[in-house]
Amino acid sequence: MTASNAEQGADFRGPLDVTRAATVVVDAQDTVIGWSPAAERLLAYKPQEIVGRSLAAFLAPGPTPSVPPLPPPFQGNAIRTARHRDGRELIVATAMCPLPGAGTAARVLVATELQDLRLWESRLALLHGLATQSPLGLAIYDTELRLTWCNAMYEREIGRPFAEFRGTRADQLYADGRFVTTGHPPTLDAVMHHVLDTGEPYLDLHFQGRPPSDPETEHVWSCAYYRLQDADGHVLGVCEDAFDISDRYKAQQRLALLVEAGRGIGTALDVTVTAEKITEVAVPEFAETVTVDLARAVLEGEVPSAGGPAAMSLVRVARCSAEEADRETRAGRPGQQPPPPPPRAGRPGQQSPPPPPVNAVSDSPVEYPAGSPQYRSLSSGGLVLDDTALVVPLRAGNSTLGLVTFLRGTGSATFDSGEVALADELVARTAVSIDNARRFTRERTASLALQRQLLPQHVPEQSAVDLAYRYLPSDDMTGVGGDWFDVIPLSGTRVGLVVGDVVGHGLQAAATMGRLRTTVRAFAQMDLDPVELLSRLDDLVAQSVEEQWGELGMPHGTDADVTTGATCLYAVYDPVSRRCVMARAGHLPPAVVEPDGRLSFPLLPAGPPLGIGGLPFESMEIELPVGSLLALFTDGLVEARDRDIDHGLEILGQVLSDRNASLEVLCDRAVAELLPDGSTADDTALLLVRTRELDTSQVTEWELPAELVAAGHARDLATRQLHQWGLEELSFATELVVSELVTNAVRYAEGPIQVRLIRDRTLLCEVADRGHTSPHLRHSGEEDEGGRGLFIVAQLVQRWGTRYTRSGKTIWTEQALPATR
Repeated sequence: MTASNAEQGADFRGPLDVTRAATVVVDAQDTVIGWSPAAERLLAYKPQEIVGRSLAAFLAPGPTPSVPPLPPPFQGNAIRTARHRDGRELIVATAMCPLPGAGTAARVLVATELQDLRLWESRLALLHGLATQSPLGLAIYDTELRLTWCNAMYEREIGRPFAEFRGTRADQLYADGRFVTTGHPPTLDAVMHHVLDTGEPYLDLHFQGRPPSDPETEHVWSCAYYRLQDADGHVLGVCEDAFDISDRYKAQQRLALLVEAGRGIGTALDVTVTAEKITEVAVPEFAETVTVDLARAVLEGEVPSAGGPAAMSLVRVARCSAEEADRETRAGRPGQQPPPPPPRAGRPGQQSPPPPPVNAVSDSPVEYPAGSPQYRSLSSGGLVLDDTALVVPLRAGNSTLGLVTFLRGTGSATFDSGEVALADELVARTAVSIDNARRFTRERTASLALQRQLLPQHVPEQSAVDLAYRYLPSDDMTGVGGDWFDVIPLSGTRVGLVVGDVVGHGLQAAATMGRLRTTVRAFAQMDLDPVELLSRLDDLVAQSVEEQWGELGMPHGTDADVTTGATCLYAVYDPVSRRCVMARAGHLPPAVVEPDGRLSFPLLPAGPPLGIGGLPFESMEIELPVGSLLALFTDGLVEARDRDIDHGLEILGQVLSDRNASLEVLCDRAVAELLPDGSTADDTALLLVRTRELDTSQVTEWELPAELVAAGHARDLATRQLHQWGLEELSFATELVVSELVTNAVRYAEGPIQVRLIRDRTLLCEVADRGHTSPHLRHSGEEDEGGRGLFIVAQLVQRWGTRYTRSGKTIWTEQALPATR
């Protein structure tokens, strides 16, 4: 557009306006008595050539029949043919207006070319269409950013007459809206001020919000902002035009979601990781919460059996919500110990088995009631849409592997047909990947089953210690070996720490190790002290060796491929007394680093390896200051072909002496320093623990005389202590427990009675006496007058048991704390 055209385009006067049109003044006989310059420009007659002549000399007397009449508001005027001075005929639009008064001038005629009028009509139609019919929302804001005008579309979006919100600021009309396009000021106020200040327009900014006329649905508009000025350049305000592109924006989001899904889903041959990936992809862009429930058989590498919802056992393997998506802790949640690294982690060219998923929520059974969307989906085998819930089955071939549930908040829009199709496509891709991972899992289940026996898959948090661990088997093919470690929660907030080494490698050594680890856990739960535990374990190993030789029909001592001999170190740490009791069977002693950095290897009596027999085991008890580091390890860590054990222990001590490093860092450094190439000729296990101490406010203890009144006194003391701890809800059960245990101690034991309460993750109640006879749970007959006390105690607590000491025994119970409100 040229500058002149732009100037004319900005002139809103009509072509028949007297200031613009050709104007002719005639008398009562239609004789021209006045001729305007615009008339001269239109027909080329000079005033002296036309004044005094009849109007008919240049203008036909009637309307031109071949041209349609003028539409409103021009009805009453006429389209006529005019003769140009050069002889040409022009089609003009005319308007005649009588002049009042008694003078010579009777009427005034205004005329313009018909094409100019048609152009003006188009401009009027355009303005009228923008104001009333355009799908584009238009609004004008003054320099204070107050709304001064809007078209009908904008008015419909607001849902109220313009008069009711005139003068309102834009950020008040869309208070919760936001721009989803980056690279510009973030708010409506800032964008408009920038346009006012600089004159620089903004085009195609995507704004997301909820219009007042549809507050339940998120809309997206493509917006443009430009400054308005008058003819003299004075700034009048800002014009906003906005076009609702919600459907297009959703389609783009769906396409982007499919692209992201294609990049992420199916990249790992792990069922749980694949399930987690769809939750990560779909939250929060597609749904507020996504859960994946798989048939338990799928996790085991098997095909689920058919039979409908009742026959399918589902477990929750993945869940992601919008809140979790905002946190950056999905790779390792606070308080959760990381899983052990796979064998040969980081070794070039080696294929390592995938580690257990960090945020797995498997083993959580899920049952859906009849009539629920999930139940209906399992029954029908198809997807189910129920308000803000969309359930899509994971199907592979003719089998249903599980369900994916997409949930939106109650204030969100339901899933439309396009979103349902998108969810179906996402789940179909996921189902193929999960089925591939299931097949892979089935192929590796046999070899990895022993590895799951070898190491704890998840070590729960302990009040007694912080811990970290590493395990590297020497068997590359199966990923299993004969070394093991374990962390066992014991009564009284104590913890059992185990590390052991079975002679040999591979599946056979792992099978023996698995039996030993299970046996150690069973003995530890019986609260056996380290010496007695190792003695019993030694008997079992010796018996197992004799049975193996007998089955092979060989005399003992013959050279054969039979796993014999094992070493073990067992320690029990008490965070209340800070005492650690340990014993070893042919194993390397632990390393102890005190908080001040002093390193020592306690002179713990060695004892014979398990299964050898002949010498008794001995224990050592040491006091560990809070924050002490205790390292339990196997000889594969410190011994190598080119390095003796003493040198390896020296290197390990140097690594562990760094008091500022975390346990995880120390584990990594120890492996890096002692096994720099990541390979080892022997299996390697390393367990690091840093000791804690229970706060004195968590433990209270009383000594009572062995008198009949002791039970009542103990009840009062326990009740007062529970009130101080805010555990009044446990008062009734605790009174019964304390009363029964103290009464039994008074009746059947000797000497003073110690009562101790410990508030930890559970409430622990301990009653110690000098007797060595343990009470037994029994069912009393209908006519028995006693014998029901311990049965009642067992019903009130989670667990109970007996722990023997040198001076007597301790009966302990454990109660769950009330749920935090």
